[in-house]
Amino acid sequence: MKIRCIVNGKQTDLETAPDRRVVDLLREDLGLCGTKEACGSGECGACTILVDGESRLSCLMIAAQLEGKEIVTIEGFSKEHLHPIQEAFIVHGAVQCGFCTPGMVLAAADLLKRNPAPDRHEIRRAISGNLCRCTGYQKIVDAIESLARVEEESDE
Repeated sequence: MKIRCIVNGKQTDLETAPDRRVVDLLREDLGLCGTKEACGSGECGACTILVDGESRLSCLMIAAQLEGKEIVTIEGFSKEHLHPIQEAFIVHGAVQCGFCTPGMVLAAADLLKRNPAPDRHEIRRAISGNLCRCTGYQKIVDAIESLARVEEESDE
């Protein structure tokens, strides 16, 4: 099956089986290894990508679902400089081993697009599908919350 979509800002034509998992397509065919696979069953969030701006678990998607969609992986999230979300993760020490970080960053981007000023409860809910073994989540929540405060201050 031929699938036409936009991946990280580039028109992409893919030739693949329609039922192939998106995580495999991204990692094996396109070399986008920032999208991690851990559980393979949608429980950990390591494979989070943005599809038409919304966070999705690529291990639960099949290639046919990409037709006509815009996909953003962590590699395409920020072009020349770190995105403010990535910078906030660094500043707040929300990055340790880094395995969950791409999925967390993209989940945070989806949240902040939908709600530029989430409270801590909303932040925790938004990242609840992304598991982290290293940080204990506090620093991740702090990083995302710092961006919400910036958004609130810029609105005044």
